Amino acid sequence: MDDDWEPPVPAGYSDAHRAFLQAFMARGTLTFKEGQKVLAAIKSASEGGGPGDGDGDGAVDPQSITAAEFDNFVRTARAAVEPLDFDIRNTRDQVRGGERVWAFVNAHSDPATQLGTTRSPEEVAYIKRLLDAMFEQYNTPRMEVMAVDEGQALRVSRPPRRQRESSGLRADGRTDEDDNNNNDNDNDDGGGGEQRTAATDRGLKHSEVLSLLSSLVAEGWLDKSRDGFYSLAPRALLELWSWLVATYNDPDAEEGAWQRIKFCEACKEMVTYGQRCNEPACTVRLHDICEDGFWRTRPARTCPKCNTPWEGNHFVGERAVTSRSGFQRGRGRRGRRSDAAETQEPDEAEAIEEDGD
Repeated sequence: MDDDWEPPVPAGYSDAHRAFLQAFMARGTLTFKEGQKVLAAIKSASEGGGPGDGDGDGAVDPQSITAAEFDNFVRTARAAVEPLDFDIRNTRDQVRGGERVWAFVNAHSDPATQLGTTRSPEEVAYIKRLLDAMFEQYNTPRMEVMAVDEGQALRVSRPPRRQRESSGLRADGRTDEDDNNNNDNDNDDGGGGEQRTAATDRGLKHSEVLSLLSSLVAEGWLDKSRDGFYSLAPRALLELWSWLVATYNDPDAEEGAWQRIKFCEACKEMVTYGQRCNEPACTVRLHDICEDGFWRTRPARTCPKCNTPWEGNHFVGERAVTSRSGFQRGRGRRGRRSDAAETQEPDEAEAIEEDGD
């Protein structure tokens, strides 16, 4: 490979585009309003003034930045990073009124490749367990929560006991195999590295989990709701879209079969917060932000697949828990949502049992 190789630069790529791309990469995500502020600051600096100038000469009003101008900068930035296996993708925020969000993502991504350079092996392993909890344990045909509260997030701080026991992991962090193979050179590349990582994964302390969750929220990977549930933010959904489908959906499932990763009947994007058909066996899902436009195109407010009347009170996401009377009584009794697992787990246990039948 030529060490002097440089990625091709799109036509018209300027210092302003470079500054925009650097600001985008530093933030990870941008909304149009945030993009207006970034571009206004860049144009102000390039024109010799700036928002910090006392007389305001040269300062550009963010409101003067049009959607077309923002889109042009995004397209140019995307063309610049595509040869490097990065991309800029966008989606609508399912929770915050459908505001469109653009994210700078790794085009070939999974939790390890995306987070491996900034997270420890134990943190990466924890994030995978957290995703398994969201999309397997708390995502069943009966209750599609795809979110966890703090208590549930802490429960996966360590690998399952059977995994630790099968690996021979002791309290000192070493394994029986370490003693037996203390003098091995570890030259076998046939997956041994992954096995050794799994064998020595001692998990995280609860304080470390809470710190990691706060960091993931601050960086835009997770959302934390007012009721204390953690779910994937738009940035993570865009970054991990292909990986989530490949990991949690069954490619050999029959058409119409229930899958863990669901898509909106209207916009065809992933649904982690929205509504579901009243019929438990039906797989039709809708974003809240899509339902008004969708029903305007329909002759009746009935499920397009099974024709069941659509009541709009069967939910995907944390509302599958928080809308239940048991949760509401618990919150009223304590004055806060202190133990969602107490409300959720009996139903989840039934759902998991049904799912395993």
